[in-house]
Amino acid sequence: MKTKKVLLYLAIAFAVFYTLSRPADAANAVDGIFQGVSSGAGQLATFFTRLLN
Repeated sequence: MKTKKVLLYLAIAFAVFYTLSRPADAANAVDGIFQGVSSGAGQLATFFTRLLN
């Protein structure tokens, strides 16, 4: 359990460091993640629409 907390804190610290040191790159990474989630949701909606029709 303690190792899990340490790894979580290290991941958070890295994310904060990356965001503060390279804000444009961090914004692009977040944008890419949201585009991927949006694309996946759209494909899932298309699948169920075609399945039900």
